[in-house]
Amino acid sequence: MKKQGSLLEILLVSLRLGLTSFGGPIAHLGYFRDEYIQRRKWMTDKTYADLVALSQFLPGPASSQVGIGIGVMRGGLLGGLVSFIGFTMPSVIVLIIFAMIVSSFDVSDTGWLQGLKIVAVAVVAHAIMGMAKNLTPDLQRKAMALLALSVTLLWQTTISQVVVIVIAGIAGFFLFKGDTSAQNPEFKFPVSKKLGATFLALFFALLAILPIAREITTANWIAMFDSFYRSGSLVFGGGHVVLPLLEREFVPTGWLTEEQFLAGYGAAQAVPGPLFTFAAYIGAVIGGWQGGLLATAAIFLPAFLLILGALPFWNALRTNPKMKAAFMGVNAAVVGILISAFYFPIWTSSILEPIHFVLAAFLFSILVFWKLPPWVVVLTGAVAGLLFL
Repeated sequence: MKKQGSLLEILLVSLRLGLTSFGGPIAHLGYFRDEYIQRRKWMTDKTYADLVALSQFLPGPASSQVGIGIGVMRGGLLGGLVSFIGFTMPSVIVLIIFAMIVSSFDVSDTGWLQGLKIVAVAVVAHAIMGMAKNLTPDLQRKAMALLALSVTLLWQTTISQVVVIVIAGIAGFFLFKGDTSAQNPEFKFPVSKKLGATFLALFFALLAILPIAREITTANWIAMFDSFYRSGSLVFGGGHVVLPLLEREFVPTGWLTEEQFLAGYGAAQAVPGPLFTFAAYIGAVIGGWQGGLLATAAIFLPAFLLILGALPFWNALRTNPKMKAAFMGVNAAVVGILISAFYFPIWTSSILEPIHFVLAAFLFSILVFWKLPPWVVVLTGAVAGLLFL
């Protein structure tokens, strides 16, 4: 692994990802792997898979938590913050501007957006190939990945991924306990266990205190902060799961109309970065750009507190000889989970006609065989979609 990087380097890399990472959380993990692991060698595939597995355990936006974790490992607490800012702010700015213009349009059938969906197919397929090669090298782990794929695809609930990862960890503990081939490099992690426990305590304290503060005060900003914080704290399964929570928090209460909510949802689908930035649109509709920034801070704060609280303990566990076997099983399950998500929703929502498959094959080829950078693939997919779809 390279030496610790500068905050400017982390910001610029994450900003480029924030401007080009279309396709949802699983696609984001593919973009992250291409940039951070394949190109820059900031960590190994095994370490990256461990971090992805941890993010599946925690509520909140999984891809954002992975990005924050990578930033922290690369540049300390400030590294995590600037990694988050770079990846998240482009879509936040666009959605706040859209909300303040107060116009609505339908982007669901535009060709360029369909092209970006197909880009996600190529990127995720590439990521799966690389991770499967490194993390499922034998028949036992291939079988575990297949089982994880099957269970998460046929049993689509908010807890299925967590259950699969737990079972895979237990199975790995017994199957691979005598295997010493998987070596995890030690990180000089900048957050102590004591500070990590403080972050976790703050997470639960805010979850308990904010609803009480909301009841004893009439300040709208406290009510907004509580709604967004609670939504970000109680969501497993990615950005799409948070949408019904936000709808129940803000539409029946009259803070915004159903039409405004759906218009913002359409805009959120058309921008790169995490879908949780939809909160910026809602906050801006309610309270201008200040409300947009408040909403963004509130919905992502749980992700920060949880990942910073969990990472010190995870780092100790992953280097424990007794836990390495369990993580071998977990990593194999992560591959299966990614393949499951590759089929649904990425493939099923993107490859609808033969021309879509042709474009996906072309984009995959220029990414894998011609080795063009992901941003070129994104631009090519958008232009091809605009011209041909």
